[in-house]
Formats: sequence, C-alpha cells, structure tokens
Amino acid sequence: MSGILNSSIGRKFAMALSALFLMFFLLQHFAINILSVFSEDAFNSASHFMGTFWAVQYLLQPVLIFGVIFHFLMGFVLEIKNNKARQISYAKNNGGANSSWMSRNMIWSGGFILIFMIIHFLDFWIPELNVKYIQGDMSGLLPNGEFRYHEELVHKFVPIWRVALYCIGFIFLALHLLHGFNSAFQSVGANNKYTKGLKGLSKVYAIGIPLGFIFIALFHHFNH
Repeated sequence: MSGILNSSIGRKFAMALSALFLMFFLLQHFAINILSVFSEDAFNSASHFMGTFWAVQYLLQPVLIFGVIFHFLMGFVLEIKNNKARQISYAKNNGGANSSWMSRNMIWSGGFILIFMIIHFLDFWIPELNVKYIQGDMSGLLPNGEFRYHEELVHKFVPIWRVALYCIGFIFLALHLLHGFNSAFQSVGANNKYTKGLKGLSKVYAIGIPLGFIFIALFHHFNH
C-alpha cells in the first residue's frame, strides 16, 4: 500500500477509489433521507435498521469513517505535492486558461465540505453515538413508543441558520462533484467509448444529489 501511495499515479488512483466509494455512500445516504419526505414510517424503519444492524455499525461504519479521513488527507497531500508543479505549468502554458475553476479550486471546495461534514457529524452522528452507546438506548423509541428518527431530523431543520448552512454546504458539494466525478473515473482508466455517457451521468449526479438534499432541508423547515 505504501508503495502505491509513493507514486503520483498511485496516489491519484487511491484518491479516485476513495471518491467513488464516498459517492456510492452519498447515494445510499440520500436514498434513505428522501424517504423522510414521502413516508415517516419508511424513514424510521430504514434509519433504525441502519443504526442497529451489526454489520452496518461495526463493519461498514468504520470503513466509511476511514474512507472519509483517507479521502480528505489524500486530497491535501496531492494538493501540496502538486502545487509547485502546477504553478510552473501555469506560468509556461497558461494552465489556468485551460482548466476549469472547479478543477483549480478543488482544495477549497473540499476544505469547506470537510468543515460542513464536521458540523454534520456534531449535529447527527455524535448525538446518535451518545444515545446508543453512552445512554445505552438501542430501541430508537420516544417515550410515546414511536421511533425518534423522523422527529429528530425535522427538529434539526427548524433553525433557518442551519438550513442555510446545509444549503451552502451542498452547493459546494455540487461544485466539488462536477469535477471530482469525472476525475475519479479518468483516474481508474474509464476513458473509453462510454466517456460521454459518464460525463452526462456525472452532471446528473453532481447536481441532482446535492439539490435533493437541499430540497429535504427546505421541505422539513417549511413543514415542521
């Protein structure tokens, strides 16, 4: 593993794999959260399953945390290692004119997304760990006997400042994905006859998923 990460191509390949993994998780995360708009019971059931099933909690969740940390650390490492080369390239070839704003500012959009994710963890993940593993309540139930997940989600989106923060965060995520989706597939060698289709899919994903999350936040804010 260390040998792969010591080369520029290896680092980009590892970065791409972590990005694809996180994009798959993001799609799964959206699929569960959008249920909160259409069916409270379905959302509660899906959330309770994901929050209590041992394979998710003790196998997939640690892998996810590792993937998040690895992706952001590798992103910063690549930026540091490529910064001087990029500056020389821009000076000689006017590289800034030949690359998009998104590709030149992935580090900044990624940094904001990292801050946003930390806030998101503090909002949802840390309180969930506290309830399940500190308080020891794995039932997921409120005192009235109903599942707590939907009520907690709606409660989070009552303050307008939090809704605004989430909307801004997902706008940055869209900008990050617009370049990152294509870049990830290129890094794993997906430059072939399907490239045009992948570019179209990347735009649908990069815009549609963040827009869907924004819709969820606004829906619960205005319908609480």
